[in-house]
Amino acid sequence: MNEFTHIDAKGNAVMVDVIGKVPTTRTAVATGRITMSGECYEAIKNGAMKKGDVLGVARIGGIMGAKQTSSLIPLCHILNLTKCGVDFIFHDEERAIEARSTVKCDGRTGVEMEALTGVSVALLTVYDMCKAVDKRMVIADIHLVEKIGGKSGHFKYEQGSGSV
Repeated sequence: MNEFTHIDAKGNAVMVDVIGKVPTTRTAVATGRITMSGECYEAIKNGAMKKGDVLGVARIGGIMGAKQTSSLIPLCHILNLTKCGVDFIFHDEERAIEARSTVKCDGRTGVEMEALTGVSVALLTVYDMCKAVDKRMVIADIHLVEKIGGKSGHFKYEQGSGSV
């Protein structure tokens, strides 16, 4: 029996057939952060970046990215998302902005990739809008925080319990 769901018996990459799965409400939350210079951090926090509302544009970018996940990640299913939000948390001591994406759907497959893509695109948008001020920004720690629904049940990231 093949243990990899995206590979058939001949070793070919395939899209998983989820027709036999029962549709359930599925939620995924992902997070990541971008660290930067003090000048750049303060400009974003005070709404003083020349390109405009950095986090407002990054929020829209993250939502758009989540909605386009199946176009970006090979073999991802097209999902009818029922919620997609991106929030930001300032971490003054680290000069870091944390992006947090929450995605929901009623479906046969999970929304983890959509949440992770949403966070990634939101952080890339921050970088794009601020690179004139700080090209040394670092995007890091993108990971799944929580997943609810589906056959595998509830997953919650515990600091120090995984690969990180």
